[in-house]
Amino acid sequence: MANILHIDTSPRGERSISRSLSYEFITSWKDTHPGDTVIYRDLGHNPVPHVDESWIAAAFTPPEARTPELVEAIKVSDNLVDEFLAADRYIFGVPMYNLNIPSTFKAYIDQIVRVGRTFTFDENGYKGLVDSSKKVLIVTARGGAFSPGTSFAAYDYQEPYLRAIFSFVGLTDITFIYAENLNSGDDARQQSLAAAKDAIAQAVANW
Repeated sequence: MANILHIDTSPRGERSISRSLSYEFITSWKDTHPGDTVIYRDLGHNPVPHVDESWIAAAFTPPEARTPELVEAIKVSDNLVDEFLAADRYIFGVPMYNLNIPSTFKAYIDQIVRVGRTFTFDENGYKGLVDSSKKVLIVTARGGAFSPGTSFAAYDYQEPYLRAIFSFVGLTDITFIYAENLNSGDDARQQSLAAAKDAIAQAVANW
């Protein structure tokens, strides 16, 4: 049995493509893996706090030396990191905003990328502390076409960033599913959604 962390990042509700596709994956996965546990977090509707000065002070103070105020300042982050590390697999629904990720997802990433918790460093450089055997599936929703091989691929700062930051903490087995051209007319939209649904079915079978 696996523990899956499922996160949506869109502020939209039923109109969200990334939500509907991540939900389709999880629903199909649970049908074939009923013993797995799914922890769900909705960052689009319930965002986590941004990093502030107290957070930084707490993160770089040894736990045994933290004042009660610093313990409180880092409490949300500690809970999020514990939840993240406890997961065996990750599924993220992420729309593209201005060529990158929503600020709600960036705030979450800033909360969980923590020295001594999810990465460390020494004279030889940085090292991720998350088990590299864990798998990540990221479903993206984009108005245009930015995937590798398209004419606008160079403008995609979403996938390169997510690959880099998750690799930074140790996660390198990352799969992307694209729902693209969603603002390019009904035909292009439907073709892209059909391709994304096919990719989800394959991911359920092979993930």
